Amino acid sequence: MKVGIIRFPGSNCDEDAWFAVVEHLRERAIMLWHKDHDLQGADVVILPGGFSYGDYLRAGAIARFSPIMREVAAHAQRGGIVLGICNGFQIACEAHLLPGSLLRNDRGYRAIPVTIRVEQTNTPFTAAARVGQCLTMPIAHGEGNYYAEPETVAALERNRQVLFRYTTPDGAVEDSANPNGSVHGIAGICNEGRNVVGMMPHPERA
Repeated sequence: MKVGIIRFPGSNCDEDAWFAVVEHLRERAIMLWHKDHDLQGADVVILPGGFSYGDYLRAGAIARFSPIMREVAAHAQRGGIVLGICNGFQIACEAHLLPGSLLRNDRGYRAIPVTIRVEQTNTPFTAAARVGQCLTMPIAHGEGNYYAEPETVAALERNRQVLFRYTTPDGAVEDSANPNGSVHGIAGICNEGRNVVGMMPHPERA
């Protein structure tokens, strides 16, 4: 497997993603610059965390217009695998690879460990997990408050596209466990094709 990691101006988790892929998964990884027009044969694309373009306008709003994003969108449309982490999730939503948007946290910037519960295992990223499994990993964001119109959220729930939800360590969905105000405690979702995943917590830092 060959993993392409997109590097935008302001990315700061690209090296973490590279380390996770190469040192832990023992797979090949390449860095792709935001102005590139070629994914260089990557099977999987990672949109890493950080502050692309300084998060001017809105987090991910400028990065969606980078030349490489045309290739990422085409890759996803062909069924290629894409993972957006934190700022990468924001970019994926801005590029309409995923529904909804990430708003400013209702509790300010948060950089803490959180618990997320696995809701679905029918994607390439969750296939090795089990439904109900609780995972601990860090968050570090100011705009991670997932929002979508009620009918969109209902469709996500109905189509089993909610992959991760913020919970207490024992798996209970409570307001106190929601670090940013995300609707339904949503921490990660996938598209209808299940090949594009976005999540706010950082698995590559765990």
